[in-house]
Amino acid sequence: MSLKVELKPGEKIIIGESLITNDHQRTRLFIEGSAPILREKDILSPATADTPAKRIYLIVQLMYLARNVEKLQDEYFTAINEFILASPSSIGYITDVSKNILSGNLYKALKDARLLIEHERRLIGHVSASGSSLSPDQ
Repeated sequence: MSLKVELKPGEKIIIGESLITNDHQRTRLFIEGSAPILREKDILSPATADTPAKRIYLIVQLMYLARNVEKLQDEYFTAINEFILASPSSIGYITDVSKNILSGNLYKALKDARLLIEHERRLIGHVSASGSSLSPDQ
């Protein structure tokens, strides 16, 4: 069974190691095979990975696209350990991402990393809304 993907005009998609940009009209693709696929809305670049959770997502994204967990393993463990130290309430999200990486389900790990980004956004929003901040000498 093939995967059906509809692209908007100008929308980008990564299939395997190739970045594909749609022309000026809507396009429907039927993709067969096991190449990693990411739509533009799910792609982070190093420039857009501007929070700790987004950096974790970027690492998992690179694992998924390269199909190579071992190459990025040390970077991943460093990032998640720092994140857990800063936000212990995130351990459940990190556990879900890690379990999927270990089981080889990298696309599901990406989806779980998205949930981690949402959790981080809520935490930041909560801190901002409460007006909590440390003075420079604290």
